[in-house]
Amino acid sequence: MSNEQQSAKMWSGRFREPLDPEFEAWQRSILFDFQLLPQETRASKAHGSALCAAGVLNEAETRAIREGLDAVSARYAGASVEAALRDYPSAEDIHHLVELALTSEIGPLALKLHTGRSRNEQIATDLRLFVREEITRVQAALLEWAEALLSRASEAGEAVMPSYTHMQRAEPVLVAHWLHGYAEMLLRDATRLEDCRRRLNRCPLGSGAVAGATLALDREIAARELGFDAPTANSMDATSDRDFALEYAQALTSVALHASRFAEEMALFSSAEYGFVELPERYSTGSSAMPQKKNPDLVELVRGRVGRIFGAASALTLTIKGQPLAYNKDMQETQEPCFALSGTSRMIGLLAGFTREASFRLERMREAAATGYLNAMAAATYLVSKGVAFRVAHEKIGHAVRFALDRGVELNELSLEELRQFGPEFDADFFDAVELMATVDCHDVVGGTARRRVQAALAAAAAEVERLRMANTTTEMSDACA
Repeated sequence: MSNEQQSAKMWSGRFREPLDPEFEAWQRSILFDFQLLPQETRASKAHGSALCAAGVLNEAETRAIREGLDAVSARYAGASVEAALRDYPSAEDIHHLVELALTSEIGPLALKLHTGRSRNEQIATDLRLFVREEITRVQAALLEWAEALLSRASEAGEAVMPSYTHMQRAEPVLVAHWLHGYAEMLLRDATRLEDCRRRLNRCPLGSGAVAGATLALDREIAARELGFDAPTANSMDATSDRDFALEYAQALTSVALHASRFAEEMALFSSAEYGFVELPERYSTGSSAMPQKKNPDLVELVRGRVGRIFGAASALTLTIKGQPLAYNKDMQETQEPCFALSGTSRMIGLLAGFTREASFRLERMREAAATGYLNAMAAATYLVSKGVAFRVAHEKIGHAVRFALDRGVELNELSLEELRQFGPEFDADFFDAVELMATVDCHDVVGGTARRRVQAALAAAAAEVERLRMANTTTEMSDACA
């Protein structure tokens, strides 16, 4: 390929003057969209298949193009964009780079590949493929973390800890119940991503620049080859749609918020003031000044990562907002937010490792659950079982708590005679009713912390993890075969 051909723009025929050099450098997307090389070459091969079926390419040409694209992909696999630009310094974007590289591989035949397509549909396809692959990775990481949480919940058995409302101790719960709560959040996140993937899994190839391809392409061919469920239904929507990227970013915002809540509790519970968690050394760091410190750097970074993820969702929202149909150059700004999210699966994988290795100080948790009148709700429930209206029972127990506070003892340390000053309903069986495990087991409803309910919930969650894993594995295999 001559230097003149290399420097020519994909659209330069209509123009007489070159671009302003500053504008040309500023508007190029190759510096960030180079990472779409695998998606671009796959989509180009699929378009070649559609062109062959339409009679634009013969089988030999199609085979040469596919082999050339494979060679381009192999040449730059693991390479930096700087290396690629040393070969093709004029490349504007990933589409231009691949066309230049393919021309170097197979000659002028490469130029036939752009027949019947536009960069507008190319980038829409590439981004869908990229987001789809990222969803698969994040789902796998979420399920790994959920499995770690459920495993630790099973290990905790009947261990008890305080629950909190308003950052104050509330009622005793099983440690397993607490950990299962986070697993449920992650399972919802995984299904949100599952839904997002289902909606984005339509193929834009064949949409042209705006109105559809000018050739009679069988759009099912490319869609099938790339593992999409079907072609997109409207060319204007397909080439300018980025709501799949926004939905993905919003789903990851939910993931990040849940991860941040867990991170916050790990940072709090590992402090000396709580003492519930011993940080795993493999996921902690020390202080350069204070020799005794073990800092929760992993969970602090997770807590901070919410800003980046939420920022990406906000950037996508504001970029898409107010754009008329169809493609506008603003759409180029939707790529980098998607790329900024690509570290989420790694973050979740690290949290899975942290969860497996953290030490829960179960005796300290139990001590905290057994003090501070956390059995007051169970005490009120006891009076209700004796026929006392709940509002009245609530007040009676409130007076009893006040009395115990003044004496510096727990409810169950009051004598029966002392309790009966608050009502004749108190009897000797009161003490069994407010014993620690009884206060746990009185929450015997679906979703409650009673031991038998938690065991059933853990089994159901484990089954859902397995269902989602099987679905995700099937999807991953389907994508790999496409």
